[in-house]
Amino acid sequence: MNIITKENALIGEKYYYTKHKSGLDIYLIPKELSASYALFCTRYGAVDNCFKLEGEEEFTRVPDGIAHYLEHKMFENEDGVDTFSRFAKYGASANAFTSTEVTAYLFKCTENFPENLGVLLDYVTHPYFTPENVEKEQGIIGQEIRGREDHPDFAVYMNLIRALYKDSQINIDVAGTVESIAEINADTLYKCYEVFYHLSNMFLCVAGNVTMEEILAVADKMLPAGEVKNIVRSYNEESREVAEKFVSARFEVAKPMFLMGVKDIYKPLNAHDKMKRTIALQLATETLFGDASEFAVDVYESALIDEMEAGYSAGKISAHFIFGGETDDIDAATQKFISYMEDVKKNGIDPEAFENARRAKYAEYIRSFESVNIAEVFAMSLIKETDWFEIGDIIAKVTVEEANALVRELFDEKYYATSVVYPLEKEDK
Repeated sequence: MNIITKENALIGEKYYYTKHKSGLDIYLIPKELSASYALFCTRYGAVDNCFKLEGEEEFTRVPDGIAHYLEHKMFENEDGVDTFSRFAKYGASANAFTSTEVTAYLFKCTENFPENLGVLLDYVTHPYFTPENVEKEQGIIGQEIRGREDHPDFAVYMNLIRALYKDSQINIDVAGTVESIAEINADTLYKCYEVFYHLSNMFLCVAGNVTMEEILAVADKMLPAGEVKNIVRSYNEESREVAEKFVSARFEVAKPMFLMGVKDIYKPLNAHDKMKRTIALQLATETLFGDASEFAVDVYESALIDEMEAGYSAGKISAHFIFGGETDDIDAATQKFISYMEDVKKNGIDPEAFENARRAKYAEYIRSFESVNIAEVFAMSLIKETDWFEIGDIIAKVTVEEANALVRELFDEKYYATSVVYPLEKEDK
């Protein structure tokens, strides 16, 4: 089996890669630390609700929230043994998560790595769904959904996403809705499992004091040889116009909360260019809205905005900038942001402040290699079709001129959307 070594001499780090006979991509970042961390990931998330296998004529449309539902059900074993107790037997802590683009199953341990890896590969490759256990889970996830919907932070965010995007699957809550999960059954779960949990759509990422030989010994024992399945996914296209300019809701909060956003529909030609765009806009965001920025100092000293946040993120099918916080004066806060961005577009980002932000981000990048958590960071970069070992070079080379050009391109008041959560009125309490 061919094992490829990738080194970054500048930062003194390396990783090993091989494609297993099963079709699984395996990555190992060796770290001489006491703990080891493994993530078994499938390129499958909340946005993947319409798909077919290459060669099939018709697309399959499934209920919203099914990727998250499937993650929950993967911990069910036919023999009734609790998966977490299997890991506990070998001294590991285990977990899983589902996002818009990925489902990941993971564990950390300080001993018995081969045994824990065996447990991970075993339960994720052996689904067990019955009408009874699927129905049972509906109540559990239904409670989770209702709990999220009752939270003002979640409401102000999801309302903004749905205001920004008219048709994109990004506006689907990862957990779905109470109504959508009621449509899920064992057959649908098996259908999604067979498509998205095929090993050619998955990868294993490990960091720790482990060898590739140890990993392959377990993989060879647990995973049969397999062929590649090509998945065709259908995503809805978006125009620049927002679905709604303003949305609001009322919750039991002390003062109004707001988020403003603008979606970025530009599609770079390749993953490298997309990451370069992302980093440039993230550096611009930190320069303009970080704790040391003039804007942050101004709004904090004037008490206009509390708990201010700002960020740019880009995924497989969406990208957007979000700004917000808590304020007693929504109009003043939103106008402050609008005026500030117009001034930035006119006069540009301060080069010295941008350079400080760039240096800080590079230092953060270097620190990411200091623990076995690099396995998760690396895995999430793979989901974005990038190599985390190459990100430092992008950070080092991005310029303030590139950031200014992107800010002028992206920020246009015509395409802003605003989401507000107001306190309950007296009659609502």
